[in-house]
Amino acid sequence: MGRNNSELLFSTTDQALKLYEQVIHYVNVRIDRGDWPADVKLPSVRSLAQELGVHRLTVFRAYQELKQQGRIYVKDKSGYYAHASHANTLKPLAAYSERSSTKQGLHSESAYAADDPSVSAWRGMDGLTRVQSVNADFQFSKSLIDPSLLPNRYWGELMMQVFEKHPKVAATYSSVQGDAELRDAMAQHFSADKHFALSTDEVLITSGAQQAIDLISRSLLRTGDRVLIERPAYGPAMEIFRRQGARLTTTDIRPEGYDMDQIEWCMKTEKPRLFYMNPTFHNPTGFTVPDEQRKRLPELAERYGCLIVEDDSTYDISFGQKPPSPIFAYDISGSVVYIRSYSKYVAPGLRIAAVTCRRQLMASLLSVKALVDNGSPLLNQKLFLQYFQSPRMQQHIKKLCIALQIRKETMEDSLRESGWTWTSPSGGLNLWLQLPFALKPNELLAKSIEESVSFVPGNVFDPVGAEGKTHVRLSYSYANEQQIKEGISRLLCISRSM
Repeated sequence: MGRNNSELLFSTTDQALKLYEQVIHYVNVRIDRGDWPADVKLPSVRSLAQELGVHRLTVFRAYQELKQQGRIYVKDKSGYYAHASHANTLKPLAAYSERSSTKQGLHSESAYAADDPSVSAWRGMDGLTRVQSVNADFQFSKSLIDPSLLPNRYWGELMMQVFEKHPKVAATYSSVQGDAELRDAMAQHFSADKHFALSTDEVLITSGAQQAIDLISRSLLRTGDRVLIERPAYGPAMEIFRRQGARLTTTDIRPEGYDMDQIEWCMKTEKPRLFYMNPTFHNPTGFTVPDEQRKRLPELAERYGCLIVEDDSTYDISFGQKPPSPIFAYDISGSVVYIRSYSKYVAPGLRIAAVTCRRQLMASLLSVKALVDNGSPLLNQKLFLQYFQSPRMQQHIKKLCIALQIRKETMEDSLRESGWTWTSPSGGLNLWLQLPFALKPNELLAKSIEESVSFVPGNVFDPVGAEGKTHVRLSYSYANEQQIKEGISRLLCISRSM
């Protein structure tokens, strides 16, 4: 078999199993997780064989074995069904919502939310990659920094300095964990600026935040594990967790943060393996979780055995008051993994991010990192280190924040008469807007692309899908002020014609 669903879904099973036994394992997992409830028809032999990339006789043999075990039963000329005595029909989240109206933002993914764990979080033109690949004159879909705002003119000079200090750097591999000099500089910076109690050995350098999420997923998750995630959420993270075979439970993020009672109930009852969050200038909403909730989250994580994965990719992009300290700063039990990326707003081409965690977790991350790329490129790390240790970096960030705040305010001013609603973010790269009920984001997107305007519809970020029917994300970081004014004017003209 090639790299397909069978490889993805059987990757955590005993590879000594025969192929039909692996199919049995797969079906058992789906039934135990409640993906295939009692008396609901299972995929046909033909369709499951196509899905997993195996022969139909392999699936047929697996189904016959499961029938003998009493796991499934057959209806004449109808197909195979999960047996009522074995199928998982419990729906704890629904019962929870019935008991308290404050808990209705909690959603648990089932077979109806995604066909299986390896199915993409988005499809077709709704997909983030597809939307961002559209060549539009007015580009509001890319949550990236306009290249003209980045410190491009310094890199040639810095490159020369690197080769003077390290003439053999291009001929040298990095260690798996990353350049010791860079890790030490980051550990000192985080300890002084963010009040982390951190050593060099507790820092891992990765090729961007997305690789960091992938490493954490591969090292910590197994098929059937539950992952708690914000709603809406960063689309690629949902994809990564699903491809690892995890099931998602979502909790709403609001301007005031989380419903902490809801999160405690979920940790206690659903027992998620980890809680992936983006609590500072959240993508896509721009919301920031308040300090009092940040202090409580590590306590809950320790109590209920849930690992918090804190993705802090735009912490420095602040307009005015500095955001609260990262959740990692309040962790005393090793229950938080912190991801800090510098790709977006310093040097996207270098792809530099840092993962900080306690040593008991670092060993498993390093094992996976060694298999993925055996260490991020050393030249990139040394080049970034030169900039990281110079005063130019902080000067650049200050100027960048001013420029982005102007662009955000330009976009908000252009939207004043739209009738659309949003919460103005105090940092980050995006606006999260609610459209009038009659205006459908996907239909607006299709017409906008015809007029060379792009944005991201909300369903890309919503595992449940309901909120995505009314929201869109507009990024103000990639277009300049004049493009923002013209592009928003064109977008509103399109919306009024619908």
